[in-house]
Amino acid sequence: MCGRARLSSDVSEIKVAFRIPPERPSPNFPPSWNVAPTDPLPVVRYDAKDHQRSLEVMRWGLVPFWAKDIKVGFSNINAKAEGIETRPAFRQAFERRRRLVPVDSFYEWKKVDGGKQPYAIALADRGIMALAGLWENWKSPASEWVRSFTIVTTEPNELCAQLHNRMPVVLAPESWPAWLGE
Repeated sequence: MCGRARLSSDVSEIKVAFRIPPERPSPNFPPSWNVAPTDPLPVVRYDAKDHQRSLEVMRWGLVPFWAKDIKVGFSNINAKAEGIETRPAFRQAFERRRRLVPVDSFYEWKKVDGGKQPYAIALADRGIMALAGLWENWKSPASEWVRSFTIVTTEPNELCAQLHNRMPVVLAPESWPAWLGE
């Protein structure tokens, strides 16, 4: 599961880490130590027309193109990797619309006596990590376009299993081109 994240890196750092050409326009995005579902977050995409990556801001919580209401996005903040290719909300996005979601860390909570203890999970080198994501376009009843994304989750590794039964799919840099369809 991934229900909160931190992205405090500067946009220029993100562009360097994800090999986005400096001349590509980028959104002005303020750092956040507590990004929540439905919040905007920059994501990395590959543009097949000009063969370059770019950065754009999308709403966290995938709203399928066929949804009647934007509220469905809250139940689609994460997508289980197992069976993702057959689930109606994610099937087409999995085939055609993949993104990288840059974060510095994500948060999980462990149940302890008297409540929950939050943990920030980050890379050992504290660098920016890339989470596997899917995106979708949705047209509101007022004819406004909303671009939204989900984070793909999987079985946890040994460390995360102590905190939760799911974790985001963290992609190594050598996997980015395959995931983005480059």
